[in-house]
Amino acid sequence: MGGDLFGHHADRIQAAIASDAAAKSALVASWRRSCNLHRLDPADRSPPRYLTETELGRARQRIEPLVRAAQSSLDRLYLAVGGVGCCVLLADRDGVPVERRGAPVDDETFHSWGLWTGSVWNEQSEGTNGIGTCLVEQRALTIHRDQHFHTRNTGLSCTTAPIYDHQGDLVAALDVSSCRADLTEAFANLISLAVVDAARRIEAENFKMAFPKARILLAPVADKGSGALIAVDSDDLVVGATRQARIALGITQQCLDKPMPAADLLGWTGPEILAEAERGVLQRALARADGNVSAAAQALGISRATLHRKLNRLDAHKSH
Repeated sequence: MGGDLFGHHADRIQAAIASDAAAKSALVASWRRSCNLHRLDPADRSPPRYLTETELGRARQRIEPLVRAAQSSLDRLYLAVGGVGCCVLLADRDGVPVERRGAPVDDETFHSWGLWTGSVWNEQSEGTNGIGTCLVEQRALTIHRDQHFHTRNTGLSCTTAPIYDHQGDLVAALDVSSCRADLTEAFANLISLAVVDAARRIEAENFKMAFPKARILLAPVADKGSGALIAVDSDDLVVGATRQARIALGITQQCLDKPMPAADLLGWTGPEILAEAERGVLQRALARADGNVSAAAQALGISRATLHRKLNRLDAHKSH
């Protein structure tokens, strides 16, 4: 890159920051943070900072369960985007990639750009960029080429989505980056759909791994693909909820700290719902006992006569 490009890009950023555009544009607000808060210079040519191997090991260890949960989704996302010269990065909440997928033929190029495990991509270090800005703004976004703060990063196009853990806390960012000049903004928007979908899958897999003995239910929300999941124990008490479920159903951590029946949370109240739940319990007991009423009654801790009476009242006669 020539000095003209460095000077031109820096001038453009300074002009935008000096204007009132930051009030209207999230991008210019990020440029302003980079310049005024983090004291960065858009024309700075120094290469990205890397953690030591020991520091990277510790960073990876901190989110090891999430890294495990992410493996198949990272593979799948890379299959979708690797062929068009993109790499996939899973970064921790400090903006450090701890897991990566990329074609060996592109390794040298990506490493020189810092698109590698152990590099530091938070806004404090690199200014406006996909990973760092996503972590600050906690939303999926694309930082395309000259939207980057540092002139040396304007050859990159980065699409990133936040990842929340089983307690609803921001824990990571999933990024697809390209340094190909022919990657259009429209194509970056298509990549964005794949990144958001993969982030949701990672969250769901991580949530299931965090509650291995619980039933995982899809919360009744308008957007079925939003990742609104709740975990319910054997007593039908809610023991966990994803961030999307917490937002959609108004669940706070205080709610989860004390036992809460799933029926109450999901609005499954009233005699019909209770009867339906009881019918389900009886039917499952019968199914496990292979239709033997005496064995089912014994498993439920009630007499054979009581079970018969309940079956008649609920019209839940055994089907065999």
